[in-house]
Amino acid sequence: MKQQHTHLSHPRISARLKRANGHLSSVITMMAEGRPCAEIAQQLQAVEKAITNAKRELIFDHIDHCLENTDEGARAEAQSETFKDIARYL
Repeated sequence: MKQQHTHLSHPRISARLKRANGHLSSVITMMAEGRPCAEIAQQLQAVEKAITNAKRELIFDHIDHCLENTDEGARAEAQSETFKDIARYL
């Protein structure tokens, strides 16, 4: 079973993703309504930026959280594993 992690930033990140989800729903509606492509592209850009920012905050928080919770002896190993594990999502 995977260990559950609690981060103070998760509620903020969740709120960002909910807003992005709302914008994405709007894009789908705009397409169904036949709205101009420039308007749709603008909204898609906003969705993409919101998701990118949420991902960035999650990754930075993960790194900070993991490094805070390690003692000096385990810190180097934890840093290496943490960076390897999360870097693939950058």
